[in-house]
Amino acid sequence: MKSKAIRIICLLALTVSLTGCAYWWRAFQTYQQMSEFDKYFNVVVGDDFTLQFKEPVMQSEDFVALGRLRPSEEKPTKGGKHWRYWFRKVDGYKKIVQPEIKFYSDMNFNQKDKLVAWSFSSVFLEIAPPKFLEVSLRTIGGAEIDKANMSLHGNPEMVKKIADDLPKKMTVIAKLGQPFEVKKEKGQEIYIYRFLLDTKTIDEGYEQNALNEVKLTFNNKTQELTKMAGNFAGLKVSINYKEFQAKSVDKS
Repeated sequence: MKSKAIRIICLLALTVSLTGCAYWWRAFQTYQQMSEFDKYFNVVVGDDFTLQFKEPVMQSEDFVALGRLRPSEEKPTKGGKHWRYWFRKVDGYKKIVQPEIKFYSDMNFNQKDKLVAWSFSSVFLEIAPPKFLEVSLRTIGGAEIDKANMSLHGNPEMVKKIADDLPKKMTVIAKLGQPFEVKKEKGQEIYIYRFLLDTKTIDEGYEQNALNEVKLTFNNKTQELTKMAGNFAGLKVSINYKEFQAKSVDKS
């Protein structure tokens, strides 16, 4: 049975049935680079998580086409330009929760308008631990492309398992606060958070893309975060962390 450990579904899509749009071709080229991850990418982890592109392909407006919305901040830099996407926690009425809880995603482009670095802030890493985030990216190379559902199905058997513990529920709650909603299922709970993207403009008909719902699944027995699924400015991500965790630390 083919694994569903990671599904990245988006208009980045990486589908081979190209539509003639230039950004589809650039997306497919980036997907091809993923099969030789260390040749084309570098990961730097500090206060944030940064994916560096050694031979960049994607351009800034490709990401506007992806979600039909613009970043929160756009600034010129000496080497090109910098974009930042701010995601702020909101309630059911889309009002910012106080005290404010937020995270960001940064993009740096060179003078040729090509993406050279993509970063995620420390708050995001509370729900996507760096080692697990990196290994999930590595599985994209050679992943099965589901053209009908515009998705990728990565294979966790392609990468080395991680002998790390997963975040505990109380640790996550300490950073993100109480969720918007909790759903109970057999042996687990799903905590649902809502984050609103602070964006300059949204194309008419795509207003819902600014509201990002994040679902976190916790094992009732171990209290570990086992799955994360979310929609981030048009990019949908779903990762089953247990598929990447070594059995020696599998406590479920």
